[in-house]
Amino acid sequence: MSSQETTVRQQAGTVDENALRLDQDKAEQIVEALNSELANAYVLYHQLKKHHWVVEGAEFLPLHEFLEEAYEHVEEGADEIAERAQALGGVPVSGPSNLEDRATVEFEGEDVYDVRTMFENDLEMYGDIIESMRGSIELAENLGDPATGEILREILVHLEEDGHHFEHYLEDDTLVLESATH
Repeated sequence: MSSQETTVRQQAGTVDENALRLDQDKAEQIVEALNSELANAYVLYHQLKKHHWVVEGAEFLPLHEFLEEAYEHVEEGADEIAERAQALGGVPVSGPSNLEDRATVEFEGEDVYDVRTMFENDLEMYGDIIESMRGSIELAENLGDPATGEILREILVHLEEDGHHFEHYLEDDTLVLESATH
C-alpha cells in the first residue's frame, strides 16, 4: 500500500443495497451461495490447470487440450458468478485462502497422479459442484431471483457437459487391440 490514505468502499462479506430491487436479506443469502460457487469454481479451475500441466502419456496432446478447454469454461463461469454477486450488492470472494475457506470442495493436493486417477478426482469434483449449483439455483429462484437462477443454469450446462466428457474418458472401451499394447 502507498503512504496515501485509502478508503474501503465496501468490506468483504457485506452486501449493500442493489439496483436490482432484490431485498437485502434475500440478496445476502444469494450472494453467500454465489460466493461458495465462486470458491468451488476456482478450486476446480486450479485442479484442472494442474492436470493440464502434468498430464503425460500417449494421449498427452488431446488430454492437454481438453483440460485447457475445461478450465477455461470454469473460469468463464466463475467470472459470471462474481459479476452477479457484485450486481446483487455483494463482494465476490477472492484470494487463495478465502477461496479455500469458502469452497465446499477440496483440492486434491500437489502430488501428481496417473491420468485415470486425476480424471476420477476431477469427475468427483464436477459431481459435487453440479449438486451444489443445483441447490444454489433452487435457492435463488425460491427467493425471487430467476435471473441468478438462469445465469447459474447456463454455467451448469457447461459443467455437466464437461463432466460428461470426463466420464467418457474414463470408460474402458477402446479401439486399440490388446496385441498392440503387449
